[in-house]
Amino acid sequence: MPTDVLSFPPMANFSTGLAGDIAISAEIAARNAKALGHSTADEIKTLALHGILHLAGYDHEQDNGAMAKQEEKLRRSLGLPVSLTERSGRSTSRDSRPPR
Repeated sequence: MPTDVLSFPPMANFSTGLAGDIAISAEIAARNAKALGHSTADEIKTLALHGILHLAGYDHEQDNGAMAKQEEKLRRSLGLPVSLTERSGRSTSRDSRPPR
């Protein structure tokens, strides 16, 4: 199954101060945006936020909701639609609607 966003930490011997790389599928982002009723640009921003949090060390598969909380907080402050962790039901929030 294709994925919408991937994060790659920097190589061990590559010390440029970069956090790593993020790959986003524009095709999948456009399809998801249409299905969710928001713009492709907002979907790409949402995916980028998710990838950045992974590069910052968060792991929604193992962090007992820490990433979901941070992602929700940041996407709300940025006015972005529902996050990936919220969509998958891993959020600890009761209100996972996008800001209006």
